[in-house]
Amino acid sequence: MKRIIFITGSVRSGKSDLAVRLAKERSKKVVFLATCKPADDEMRERVDKHKKERPKDWGTIEEEKEIASVIANSKADQTIIIDCLTLWISNLLMSGLTEQEIKEKIGELIDALQKTYSTTILVSNEVGWGIVPENKIARMFRDIMGRLHQRIGCVSDEVYLVVSGIPMTIKGENLHEKNGPYY
Repeated sequence: MKRIIFITGSVRSGKSDLAVRLAKERSKKVVFLATCKPADDEMRERVDKHKKERPKDWGTIEEEKEIASVIANSKADQTIIIDCLTLWISNLLMSGLTEQEIKEKIGELIDALQKTYSTTILVSNEVGWGIVPENKIARMFRDIMGRLHQRIGCVSDEVYLVVSGIPMTIKGENLHEKNGPYY
């Protein structure tokens, strides 16, 4: 059954681990949509490590900007993990798109999520719990992320906030009641 699952939390909180675990439980056909564009050796090493940790029979698509089209072309019997929306928005900003153009890309994503027959698991970082950034682009990034998270949360069937490796149910089925402690 098609589900939209949104996983958010801080950096290194266990969001991606939860996404992988949920995908393994729910589907035999998984596609990992990576939005990261490695810009240096350290980031390339991280990407390689993550690839090696995923099951070998999973597909991988590296797409920095056009994630809505990947979702629109997905198959009904697969699960797509999008990791992560934070890097996706950063890629759009750094490519020179205006705030309005990014809003249009977000609209395309929401539309694709609602129309697809595949299950989609979206991973993103919470960025608005800190101080107000001192520069314009950082404030714009934070504001766009906040609005994106609100829209994704509204269309999602399940929303989880991961803190210190522990997923907390915001919307949908309670993982602790279903499986006991998740980690």
